Amino acid sequence: MKAVEITKPGGPDVLKLTDRPLPSLASAEILIKVEAAGVNRPDVMQRMGHYPPPPGASDIPGLEVAGTVEQTAPDVTMWRVGDRVCALVSGGGYAEYCAAPAGQCLPIPNGLTAVEAAALPETVFTVWTNVFERGRLAAGESLLVHGGSSGIGTTAIQLARARGARVFATAGSAEKCDACVRLGAQRAFNYRDQDFVAGVKDATGGRGVDVILDMVGGDYLPRNLDALALEGRLVQIALMRGGTVSFNFWPVLLRRLTLTGSTLRARSVVEKSALAHAVHEHVWPLIASRAVRAIVHATYPLADAAGAHRVMESSEHIGKLVLLVQS
Repeated sequence: MKAVEITKPGGPDVLKLTDRPLPSLASAEILIKVEAAGVNRPDVMQRMGHYPPPPGASDIPGLEVAGTVEQTAPDVTMWRVGDRVCALVSGGGYAEYCAAPAGQCLPIPNGLTAVEAAALPETVFTVWTNVFERGRLAAGESLLVHGGSSGIGTTAIQLARARGARVFATAGSAEKCDACVRLGAQRAFNYRDQDFVAGVKDATGGRGVDVILDMVGGDYLPRNLDALALEGRLVQIALMRGGTVSFNFWPVLLRRLTLTGSTLRARSVVEKSALAHAVHEHVWPLIASRAVRAIVHATYPLADAAGAHRVMESSEHIGKLVLLVQS
């Protein structure tokens, strides 16, 4: 099969199309003939040598795919050859074929293209487990999404709004802020020239928000605490500005705040399969009804994975980038 490999740590040009053997299936796995694969910022980190795959995972980048079941392990009963699925994987997505644990796969809803389906698993799984399981966002509460125009951000805005929450967002340009509002954010703050803490306080009558989803870290931490309401929850999913910070812990005590966070890739198959079940129950009906949509900025042929990575690093996109693998 054709696959994109990381020839050495470095810039986008280290991504090269090559020939690889088809993946062999372990117990409880299926082989997917990949039509499209999502591109995510962890792929960029892996390419640069900062985010190695977990033990046993493929060294080929790519954490989400969509396509058709080509083969199943003998013990798999939930999928059959020919089923159209999308899947969260720990690696191997930038390839014509990808092995995936059966429990981490979801059916592609009727009417969705492979491109749309490939843009869903990484973002939907991440948003559900962090905003709704760890952050416990409930209908009637408020959410601030940092990086609202990213793949994660566009998903979080839509999903929170669809489930009855009031949503705010930050983004890096007027165009991106407008996109956040169109997707359901009540207000969006341009972090380049606006103070999101002041904006949130003004929008909530001084109360603050119940949940913050943050991928920035660093000096955002004390500002996030200032923007939280009483009993507020900060959920950290990335640390683009660094993981070491000094801050005053008293607001956490005095306002009974919760600081939590998680990563997804290193979780066990059992955990991810349980998460897939929850996503199928709570999120998939919203996907099927188009109440929540995959926002795809652009597609690239598999051979031009480097081009997709350049756009990802520029942060000029709104929504997801997807590789076209085969039709």
